[in-house]
Amino acid sequence: MIIVFEKDGFQYIGDKGSVLKLQKIDAKEGEKIVIDKILLLKDDGNVKIGQPYVEGVKLEAEVIKHGKDKKILVYKYKKKKGYRKMQGHRQDYTMVKIKDVIF
Repeated sequence: MIIVFEKDGFQYIGDKGSVLKLQKIDAKEGEKIVIDKILLLKDDGNVKIGQPYVEGVKLEAEVIKHGKDKKILVYKYKKKKGYRKMQGHRQDYTMVKIKDVIF
């Protein structure tokens, strides 16, 4: 089974039992969340494509942990002006495990 879903403007692909890294969600660790914006569902050769979402299908997931990604460096530079600026950024994320697909 392959599931393509949308959460907070980003599209993710997963399967039942897979662990995914999503953008930060306001939910506590161990809490269950329901995602109803399913774009595509493939199960044993049967493919359902939503327009824009598949009707009557929901995804149940459990929040595993919250964290931060590795630091990326943003470097700004203007030649001949002596302008240099370096800044770091760490993006927040939430690890979720897909528990069940509800039809």
